[in-house]
Amino acid sequence: MRIVIAEDNVLLSSGLELLLAAKGFQVAAVTRDGPGFLAAVTEHRPDATIVDVRLPPSFKDEGIRAALQARSLHPSLPVLVLSQYVERAYARELLSDGRGGIGYLLKDRVGRVVEFTDALRRVAAGGTAMDPEVISQLLLGRDQDPLSDLTPREHQVLALMAEGHDNTTVADRLAITINAVHKHIGNIFAKLGLSPTDSGHRRVQAVLAYLDRRHPQFDRRTRP
Repeated sequence: MRIVIAEDNVLLSSGLELLLAAKGFQVAAVTRDGPGFLAAVTEHRPDATIVDVRLPPSFKDEGIRAALQARSLHPSLPVLVLSQYVERAYARELLSDGRGGIGYLLKDRVGRVVEFTDALRRVAAGGTAMDPEVISQLLLGRDQDPLSDLTPREHQVLALMAEGHDNTTVADRLAITINAVHKHIGNIFAKLGLSPTDSGHRRVQAVLAYLDRRHPQFDRRTRP
């Protein structure tokens, strides 16, 4: 699996190269800014990319802008975004096209090698991989919760779906049967108004609905 990395921190980018090589990935290019990332994606057509949210010159949102532009130019491009902090607007924006192949992890997750490489593989396969810390912040209670129709168990299942886990892993994490997982997911789809004809993208659509309805004030123009 070939990877393109956009990360200006030399120590982190070098560490990522070594880690990925040790786990059987091929790093096709390492870039330090948005334009370099876009050029590398066009040249190498990687199987997945890893992008820091904040890149030179302003260290604000150059990375996320470059990731979104790359997905516009190459719609099937899987992108795993790394961030120092939880920035919920970016999580919502990344999922907004509903295509999958998107991940959002905090940088300290890289040190948990198995979790990190599993997340990268899920993203490369077209799934989602949301950091548990992002999910826990999205689960903070609010008045007039727009997801109040979901049961506590359905909230747990949806949170694990947002992290990118498949049904078997969800069942294992919650110590329930696969059939119970299928039932909960069906209930979630119904309560979120996702049609049974939505086929394979319903999981991504459910995650997007989860983020949208938890934080409807975040849109494409909003920044933390």
